[in-house]
Amino acid sequence: MDWQAYVNAFMDGLQAASWYEWLAVAAGIISVWFSRKENIWVYPTGLINTVIYVYISARANLPGEASVNLYYTIMSVYGWWLWSRKDQMNRVVLHVTKSTEREWGQQLVFFVSCYIVIFTALVWLRKNFAPDAIPWADALASASAYTGMWLMARKKVESWYWWIITNVASIPLYFIKGYMVTSVYYFILLIMAISGLVSWMALSRKRETN
Repeated sequence: MDWQAYVNAFMDGLQAASWYEWLAVAAGIISVWFSRKENIWVYPTGLINTVIYVYISARANLPGEASVNLYYTIMSVYGWWLWSRKDQMNRVVLHVTKSTEREWGQQLVFFVSCYIVIFTALVWLRKNFAPDAIPWADALASASAYTGMWLMARKKVESWYWWIITNVASIPLYFIKGYMVTSVYYFILLIMAISGLVSWMALSRKRETN
C-alpha cells in the first residue's frame, strides 16, 4: 500500500467512526490528563472510555483488547477506592512512588505471565472465533496494559513505562483493523504517557526530598 492509499484509508476511517468511538476517545484523553495530574477524576472519566471500548473491541474481533478494557473497568473501581482512601487527618494515604527492585520483579513476572496466557488464548481464538486477531500484537498490548493499570492503581511511576508499550503496540493494531480514530487516539496517549512519566518522576523526587 502506497502513501496515498494510507491517507485515503485514514480519511475513510475518520468518516466511518461512530459517535460513541469519538466519545470514548474524548473520555480517554481527559482521563489520562487527570492521571498525569494525580487527580482522582481519572477513574470516573476512564470508566466511560473503558465500557465503550469493551463494546468496540468485541465488535472488531479484538478479544485481547476487549479483555483489557473489561480489566480496566474492574481496576478503575479498585483504583478509585485506593486513591480516595484518607487517614484520620483527612490526608490522602496513597502517593506517587517508584517501584523497589522486588516490585520490579513482580511486575515483570506479572507481565510475562499475562502475555503467555493471552497469546495462547488468542492463538486458539484465532482458529475458531476471531480470525482477525493478531496474537503477538494483541498479547503485547494487553499484557502491558494489564501491568500498567495495576501499577497505576498503586500510583507507581513505572506504570507509565507500561502505558508507553501499550500505546506503541495499539497504534498499528487499530489502524490495521480500520479504527483510525482509535489509532490516532493511542498516538495522542503515547505523547501523554511520556509527559505523565516525566510528571510522576518529578512528584516522586519531590516526595523523596521532603
